[in-house]
Amino acid sequence: MTSGAFTAAYLELIPRLEMLTKKKFVTAATSIGTGENSIPNRLRRGEPVDVVIVADNVLVGFIKDGLIVAESYTPVARSSIGMAVRAGASKPDISTVEGLRRTLLEAKSIAYSASVSGDYLSTELLQRLGIAEQVLSKCRRIKGGERVGAVVARGEAAIGFQQMSELLPIPGIDHITPLPPEVQKVSVFSAGVAMSTTDSDAAHTVVRFLASPEAAYAITKSGLEPVSR
Repeated sequence: MTSGAFTAAYLELIPRLEMLTKKKFVTAATSIGTGENSIPNRLRRGEPVDVVIVADNVLVGFIKDGLIVAESYTPVARSSIGMAVRAGASKPDISTVEGLRRTLLEAKSIAYSASVSGDYLSTELLQRLGIAEQVLSKCRRIKGGERVGAVVARGEAAIGFQQMSELLPIPGIDHITPLPPEVQKVSVFSAGVAMSTTDSDAAHTVVRFLASPEAAYAITKSGLEPVSR
């Protein structure tokens, strides 16, 4: 099970992982999700899983809850938040904090994720920019594991915010731009072996590989920064 930010890198690495472990990989989740089908709820109700890759603070919570083997905890990538518009739409300049502030105020509709990037935008960033009251009413939280980019591509939001690695693979969007450095939030994503694993050796091998230099090319290609670097 993996959250959306690491999905593209993980999918790219599956052939290598299958060669390494001599196992067939089955992907149970490609988003942290919401509701009953979220990764936390699936773990808590005992669904079988070997490896879990999620935001660092979420994985630490799983360890505290006895769902992940503590000694397997391994940071694998750093992720930045980006903004996207529909392909062909005008491209706002958000290279500065003032440009980002102006873009948010002028946008007719805004989509954000139901995970760490969305939490940051709705509970911290808008407040820091002093525009929460003007902007939150036109924001939409995208639930159910759907990518924000897909909503923007359909024209259901003028701009959208999510981890860069989740926006990059989506067709129909353009101008995927990171937040200005002064207000960027870099998140660490980590992997761990689930307590429910039936093949601990293979699961630990996978986690070690994800943090190795050999996995760095796929992680970088997906829009993340390898922790191994």
